[in-house]
Amino acid sequence: MTGRYWVETLGCPKNQVDSDKLAGTLAADGLVPAGDPGDADVIVVNTCAFIEAARQESVETVLALSGARRPGARLVVTGCLAERYGSELAEALPEADLVAGFGVPVSLVDKPGASRFDLLNLPRPPAEAPWAYLKVAEGCDRTCGFCAIPSFRGPQRSRSMEAILAEVDSLGAAEVVLVAQDLASYGRDLGRHGDIVPLVRAVAAKVPRTRLLYLYPSELTDGLIEAMGETACPYFDLSLQHASKAHLRRMRRWGDGSRFLARIEAIRWREPEAAFRSSFIVGYPGETEADHDELLRFLEEAQLDWAGFFAFSPEEGTHAAGMADQVPPALVAERLLECGELQDGITARRRAALIGSTTTVLVDRAGVGRSHREAPEIDGIIRLPEVTSPDAGGYCAGAHHAGAHGRFVEVEITGAEGPDLEARPVPAEVTACGG
Repeated sequence: MTGRYWVETLGCPKNQVDSDKLAGTLAADGLVPAGDPGDADVIVVNTCAFIEAARQESVETVLALSGARRPGARLVVTGCLAERYGSELAEALPEADLVAGFGVPVSLVDKPGASRFDLLNLPRPPAEAPWAYLKVAEGCDRTCGFCAIPSFRGPQRSRSMEAILAEVDSLGAAEVVLVAQDLASYGRDLGRHGDIVPLVRAVAAKVPRTRLLYLYPSELTDGLIEAMGETACPYFDLSLQHASKAHLRRMRRWGDGSRFLARIEAIRWREPEAAFRSSFIVGYPGETEADHDELLRFLEEAQLDWAGFFAFSPEEGTHAAGMADQVPPALVAERLLECGELQDGITARRRAALIGSTTTVLVDRAGVGRSHREAPEIDGIIRLPEVTSPDAGGYCAGAHHAGAHGRFVEVEITGAEGPDLEARPVPAEVTACGG
């Protein structure tokens, strides 16, 4: 009887790529996907260990799936939490049959003597959605004060361009989302600093839309901005973390609010349709009221399309873990609320300003699409009328299957509700999906 597997993924898009590759190894062992965790013979939980909240979610997910599995099913814990804590995690979670770090084989049956594999370069199945994440490098060489990722993901290790382009071909996706811990530094560890530019151009030549996630601001060169203008996706996901220069230095980070604003303004001048996302840490040790006010001013001036805010989490082994001047939790919560409310208003106004404009949308599934302004699974969506016949005055979204390209349609934005938009097909494009 063929075994069945279920892979539960937590954390960032980079983890999703790892899960896709793990699914490929399970399929190679003869297993097929289960329709539900309770039907699986092996359940794999790909965990996140970035901050305390992520670790807690990972443990809770393991416990929940352990309780939901059928008798005799095998439970495997892998990913960042397993790599970072190893035997300590195995001892704390007796529910798990195996705690497997990166590159440890995951299967229904133990294979004595099985060699480790290179997860980064494993093949993976074709994309099931019309978009797919693609990891171009693993690890990070930076020493940000708050981040423990280099301690368990290791230093940066870039893939060859040939391997990346081959994976683009194998995915069969209409939108490829390039990801890495430090994406713009792709190739630096190979002695080829700046290779991100030819890589972006090469991927953009193969797919209709290429999106980039996680750009360190100092690496956002004119050459990279120019290359991103050729991707049909002027979407700038900048890892800023704060706006106060003094505070960024405490965080062991580059830049300041005025530099960030100047760069954003220059990009908008060059790419008027550019969309911007960033993330910020609130409550890092030493953050003063003046620092916080500077961040609020930056958000008001920058008018980012999207932003996420996270409470500082002291991570074992990081520079910040032992720092003095810890910010009281109540004050962190207050500052998070201020930032979130301010940005929610900015996002809503920027979305509402799009009403009446036209844009190109990739149909992810019937009734739901995204323009270049919306990254998959992260930002808002564009709701589309579920019309299956061009003769009915709409477009046909079609049913996606593994490896299928998504359908791009021209739409007019007709409404906005918070982060989401409503749209209708532009009449001139009605016949675009015939056949």
